[in-house]
Amino acid sequence: MGIIEFIILLIIAAICGSVGMALTGFNNKGCLVSTAVGFIGAIIGTWIARRLGLPELFNIHLGGAQFPIIWSIIGAVVFSLPLSLLFGRRK
Repeated sequence: MGIIEFIILLIIAAICGSVGMALTGFNNKGCLVSTAVGFIGAIIGTWIARRLGLPELFNIHLGGAQFPIIWSIIGAVVFSLPLSLLFGRRK
């Protein structure tokens, strides 16, 4: 995987993390937090999908790596929901 593919993967993870955090109301935390939530969401979402025997939906293949878009968003929601309940919304 080259540097361009890695940067594109980071951008995709940031978008997925942003969408997942926006769905739970845990937003305005920054680009790095969105990227981390997107990657953690991909891990959690893929784990949930495998445990339930669900198929992988809408994968992006970049440089030999694949990134599950739908499961990343679902995992980001699952990950950021307790965070938003714990830390609350900013006013």
